[in-house]
Amino acid sequence: MADPVLSVEHLRTEFRIGGAWHPAVDDVSFVLAPGETLALVGESGCGKSVTALSVMGLVPSPQGRIAGGRIVLEGRALVGLPEPALERLRGARMAMIFQEPMTSLNPVMTIGAQVAEAMMVHQGLSRRQAEAKALAVLDEVKIPSPARRFHEYPHQFSGGMRQRVMIAMALACEPAVLLADEPTTALDVTIQAQVLGLLADLKQRHGMAVLFITHNLGVVAQIADRVAVMYAGQIVEEGPVTAIFSRPAHPYTRALFAAIPRMDRDAQDLAAIAGRVPSLDAMPTGCRFASRCPQAQVGCERPQVLAPLDEAHVARCHVATAVRGNWHQAD
Repeated sequence: MADPVLSVEHLRTEFRIGGAWHPAVDDVSFVLAPGETLALVGESGCGKSVTALSVMGLVPSPQGRIAGGRIVLEGRALVGLPEPALERLRGARMAMIFQEPMTSLNPVMTIGAQVAEAMMVHQGLSRRQAEAKALAVLDEVKIPSPARRFHEYPHQFSGGMRQRVMIAMALACEPAVLLADEPTTALDVTIQAQVLGLLADLKQRHGMAVLFITHNLGVVAQIADRVAVMYAGQIVEEGPVTAIFSRPAHPYTRALFAAIPRMDRDAQDLAAIAGRVPSLDAMPTGCRFASRCPQAQVGCERPQVLAPLDEAHVARCHVATAVRGNWHQAD
């Protein structure tokens, strides 16, 4: 792997509940190389968005804090940086696409002004220069009739077009890292496919690293190079996309795959994962998935660690590690 453009090491992000601090992200580590897409997958409430907000330095204070770990962007440590220094990096070297574009765009500013603003702030361009470049970026993300729509407002755009505007804003200053937080969740499948294709094309053209947050495994198969499966604030499995899809090891990963409807069957019962993600103030000391896991056994009450299964494929489950080890011995 090339030298990472983003490195997250043992990240711990906490929130205050009832006067005590509880981790929403606990001992999370991953790296991103230039031009690589890492998909962060899991149910709602697993800590995916908090991980992205931690990287961006947007954890709300004073009720939230980064309590431990390191975040390194292009060799520069971000944890502990003063806010003015982080502001210079946001939108310039790292950018984020948020889940709902209608609430992320300023309703009283034109689309063109919002895209141009980042270039004026981070690149020191004049308004005329920034607007000319913004027009080119809107054209790059395939906004139809960009010269006319440049002066329109967010409410005049469809959901898919607003998402393209968000992508344009994120790419305006050609960041090294793009964090995309469920950017296709509210879109129909046709527009979703267009947005995914657009992101893949722009990533290849600009050489960005992408952290793609989603709960949709179909999207993962289409866009990711590697996959990290997250549950209850921890990464429980990580590996190349081909390994995760062909040999999912952690029971939670397999449960996610089992919940996907099969297109090759006329009638089927939809599978669901029993129970729910534990709350921040009631995390078990052992395996956090044990209460929902059909394979739970002796040893699951102990804390689990990420252990290697194959080259570049790890899982946080002593049962999965033992099973895979037996396979290797049989081979």
